[in-house]
Amino acid sequence: MWKTILRRLLIMIPQLLILSLLVFVLAKMMPGDPFTGQINPNMDAKTIAHLKQELGLNDPVWVQYTRWVGDLFHGNLGQSYTQHVSVLSLISDRAVNTFWLSLLTTILTYALAIPMGISAGRHQDEWQDQTIQIFNYFTFAIPGFVFYILGLWLFGFTLGWFPISGSVSASAHGFWGVVGSRLYHMILPAILYALITTTSIVQYLRTGIVDNKVEDYVRTARSKGVPENVVFNKHILRNSMLPIAAFMGTTITGLLGGSMIIETVFSYPGMGKLFLDSISQRDYSTLTALILLFGILTLIGNLLSDIIMSLIDPRIRVK
Repeated sequence: MWKTILRRLLIMIPQLLILSLLVFVLAKMMPGDPFTGQINPNMDAKTIAHLKQELGLNDPVWVQYTRWVGDLFHGNLGQSYTQHVSVLSLISDRAVNTFWLSLLTTILTYALAIPMGISAGRHQDEWQDQTIQIFNYFTFAIPGFVFYILGLWLFGFTLGWFPISGSVSASAHGFWGVVGSRLYHMILPAILYALITTTSIVQYLRTGIVDNKVEDYVRTARSKGVPENVVFNKHILRNSMLPIAAFMGTTITGLLGGSMIIETVFSYPGMGKLFLDSISQRDYSTLTALILLFGILTLIGNLLSDIIMSLIDPRIRVK
């Protein structure tokens, strides 16, 4: 187990170097310059040239890359040119909101998807399976942003059960007041996001259960008189969980990256909305840091998937 984790960590080192190089090159290829958010009609060319010289933008590319990587190791992600604050503090504030929303969404997603997938697979072609399949087709067919807007209109505007924007009410005071307000703001977007993301998990789990029910090892276990619950839990369900485990890590880290659509619809101040705002405002320093962070989250997600897979299926562990 530990050898598997160590091997994946060693592989991540060159991947991180390549990722940082790609992000730096793409940042250099973007139109404009880092002073897009600061330039005004009264700023002359000499002032702009002086600013570029101070930030070392006239240095050779490899010098700029080395300095940028060194700053990353020291936790210096630069300055936001539109918010005029440290990029690290800006991302940290949004990351807290995204983390709690992602945690609640992940819990709801698997709490809904796994029982639904088990029920659909175990009761193949019965009314339980048909009902879940209809739900699956509906959530797969409807665009996410349409589903979110309908939920916001019905439960937010029309019924008024949930807030329609923000992450914490301004009137919230004290620890439990803030926690309650944060949870209240997250419930509706988390439920809607979870309902949309259950589709693939339910389908993979159902298909795995249906396929494994007719395998030879299952028939052998039944012929030996093994109780049906043991056959299902130990043989059918465990092997059916492998496809879900394969992308569980990337699903979790993908949620941590934030959902640009749902955070925009609900005006939720998270990582996804910050990413869109950085693009529209040409905030290059924040945008570059977010792209690098999303890439790192993807690598961590792959590592988590390998760890989860090795826990479920010991055959893939490094000997």
